Amino acid sequence: MFSIEMFLNQQQIPKNMKLPKTVRRYCPYCKKHTEHKVMLNKRKNPRSMTYGSKLRAKRRGSARGIGNRGRYSKPAITKFKMTGKKASKKTDMRYECRECKKQHMGSKGFRAKRIEFK
Repeated sequence: MFSIEMFLNQQQIPKNMKLPKTVRRYCPYCKKHTEHKVMLNKRKNPRSMTYGSKLRAKRRGSARGIGNRGRYSKPAITKFKMTGKKASKKTDMRYECRECKKQHMGSKGFRAKRIEFK
């Protein structure tokens, strides 16, 4: 059986990934293993007021450049190699149960430039 989770720990980003259209997996609503339709959603932007966000730190007064808390107030270092946008976004896999028609999320997404369902 093909497993999507096997790609999670890979170092390289595959350019074109082929995944099956249907997967047999556990449905928490039916409480049994059923056939699921695999769908790919676009990743949305994260919420602005989450615990570690810069906006929340700024609103709480931490991002004012005092001592070690000044890390938020400094501009990004462009000399490093690891600057700029990433080449790929993490996938947001949704699974729809064929029996109850309910959707649920997969595990953590993996990075891939393009995903193709066969």
